[in-house]
Amino acid sequence: MSVSGIQGQLLEVTVVGCTKLKDTEWISRPDPYVCVEYGSHSCRTRTCTDGGKNPTFEEKFMFPLIEGLREISVGVWNSNTLSLDDFIGKGKIQLHKVLSQGFDDTTWPLQTKTGRYAGEVKLIMHYVNANKAATGYAPSAPPCLYPDPAVSQRYFPPPAYGTPHAQPPTTYPAPSPYPSYPPSSAFPQSAYPPPQPTPYPPAPYPACSAYPPPPYPPPPQASSYYPPGHFFGTYPPPPY
Repeated sequence: MSVSGIQGQLLEVTVVGCTKLKDTEWISRPDPYVCVEYGSHSCRTRTCTDGGKNPTFEEKFMFPLIEGLREISVGVWNSNTLSLDDFIGKGKIQLHKVLSQGFDDTTWPLQTKTGRYAGEVKLIMHYVNANKAATGYAPSAPPCLYPDPAVSQRYFPPPAYGTPHAQPPTTYPAPSPYPSYPPSSAFPQSAYPPPQPTPYPPAPYPACSAYPPPPYPPPPQASSYYPPGHFFGTYPPPPY
């Protein structure tokens, strides 16, 4: 999970202690202490006098986070009174888990300058804004449950709040998925006689008229109002 927007937020680092440290003393027991560096900030624990290989510190430090910087450097030294302090080992602490989950109590290995095993250091880290950064979006909607097509017509009451997977009670009857209708006798009988079946084959169509049709207008015909020609002579009569 990627985490952004951490610039300036506070990271709490508790140095619990070390185990199996490399012994740099020949006669007395080592007096170790731990230095923690993040960016330009550096913190140092108290010296655990006669702590030996398994010193305990239980000291807490606060570091302002830097965007893009995801590791802390840790170094363990042996305190000397008459000479320079002896370097025991160093390690890199990754911040991906604490920034995404808000808590990390991992034990980290230490190495000498030549890369050999030099012991372990245990840190407890807290990041209070991890939940806000990881859940900065609106809460998602409840899961969409598609009904079974075989029982899609049945009614089930909604589940109780807080139990999205609650089963429907068994006291509800399961109605038939098909609608029921009253018997046909409940409806009044029609007063109209049933329709008569149409004879088959149907009656032939009337014959079509002669083609082509007669000319229009029709030719002139002899008028029935004129007498025959032998009474008045030739028809039409000659001009006077």
